[in-house]
Amino acid sequence: MELSRLPFFDALANAETVLLAGAGGGYDIFAGLPLYFALRGAGKTVHLANLSFTHIYATNGRRMGPALIEITHETEGSTRYFPEGYLCQWFYEERGETTPVYCFDRAGAKPVADAYRNLISELGGVDAVVLIDGGTDSLMRGDEAGLGTPEEDSVSLYAVSRLTDVATKLLVCIGFGVDTFHGVCHAQFLESVAALARDGAYLGAWSLLGDMPEVRAYQSAADYVHAKMFNHPSIVNSSVLSAVDGQFGNYHATYRTEGSELFINPLMSLYWAFQLDAVASRNLYLDRIGETEDYAQVALEIMKFRALTQSSQREWVSLPM
Repeated sequence: MELSRLPFFDALANAETVLLAGAGGGYDIFAGLPLYFALRGAGKTVHLANLSFTHIYATNGRRMGPALIEITHETEGSTRYFPEGYLCQWFYEERGETTPVYCFDRAGAKPVADAYRNLISELGGVDAVVLIDGGTDSLMRGDEAGLGTPEEDSVSLYAVSRLTDVATKLLVCIGFGVDTFHGVCHAQFLESVAALARDGAYLGAWSLLGDMPEVRAYQSAADYVHAKMFNHPSIVNSSVLSAVDGQFGNYHATYRTEGSELFINPLMSLYWAFQLDAVASRNLYLDRIGETEDYAQVALEIMKFRALTQSSQREWVSLPM
């Protein structure tokens, strides 16, 4: 492996068609936009998907099966909360591109896994799936001091790990530190990275920089959608972009974080990449959610797992730096 090469892109070198999907709902797909533009620039066909917090059945998007709807710039939906629809509008209005976003319902692992298989079939197959997590809690295996908000991430991780006909499956995280508010111990995140490195499943980390054209496009998309959804801007993407911009410490780019103490820092702008199946195999409760049909069942199974394993949960560790 050469120092001048990124293992993440090497892993996708032979992939002609890539599905890039937001893992944790909401704005997660936005955190993958720099990857989208980089992979497109490398000549690959890239499709966008997102586990959605939008009330997708209240839209007039094309129904593609249970828990799966296609959103385009023409799709009508909630004017208050519809990040996928506004992202499609940005592509059309700012770049002249008709770019759909395929939305998975915020459901249980079983319907979302079925929806992934249906989507890949509809697309004629894909060579790779890249799951993007805005935050780092997708690496929590279950015995940490806190798991953050694991429900959506674990559903997406389960669904993609069960895809048997996809050659390459990767997980990418961005936003180191943003999950502290939800109780994630970042020393334990780094411990997971070290364990994955020992297994040969860590594909490295690299920074987003403000003068990268892919990052400028990411900033433009986020600005456009935040202006449309001024009552609900993305905390994670605002924090990442603040870090890219060189902000530091208790800097607030959105009113939604007022009253809390932030630590915006350069580590927030790092992508961390992993072999997805290795991450899934370390998760201690993933099999428990496999037959869940809805979000409430997922949350209940995780809560039951945490209650049963309380004695083995590890204590918080502060980073000694």
